[in-house]
Amino acid sequence: MKKAISVLVLIISIVSCNSEKKHNPLEGTWRLISAETTEKDSTFSTFNPKTKMIKIINETHFAFFNHDLNNGKDSTNAVFFGGGGKYTLKDSIYTENLEYFNNRQWENGKFEFTVKIKNDTLTQKGIEKVEKLGINRIITEKYVREK
Repeated sequence: MKKAISVLVLIISIVSCNSEKKHNPLEGTWRLISAETTEKDSTFSTFNPKTKMIKIINETHFAFFNHDLNNGKDSTNAVFFGGGGKYTLKDSIYTENLEYFNNRQWENGKFEFTVKIKNDTLTQKGIEKVEKLGINRIITEKYVREK
């Protein structure tokens, strides 16, 4: 009996060690390469080549940071913002729960996107809606995976 229990414990240990976690293709660091917004009947680029934005996604959280490329030396064009929180991914539906943001009125927002990855490019498209700020627009962002 003791031998049977020992064998059973050994089998359970081996099986639990070998269970592979499903790879999440969103995990990694991504650099924004294009962005456009559609408000009412107008679509326009919101990508600023004078800034660099990255998005970091791990197993449970996302974070994004954007800053100007002049190290803040030109006070008229100095930019920095960042935010993050938890996210969910179900099939191609990626939902960000924005818990932290330097513009506090955006915090606790929930933003749902459809995501697609092709080669090293991540495209996310969805509605950005913040009622208290009067924001209701469709955004499309493209990121390239940082190496």
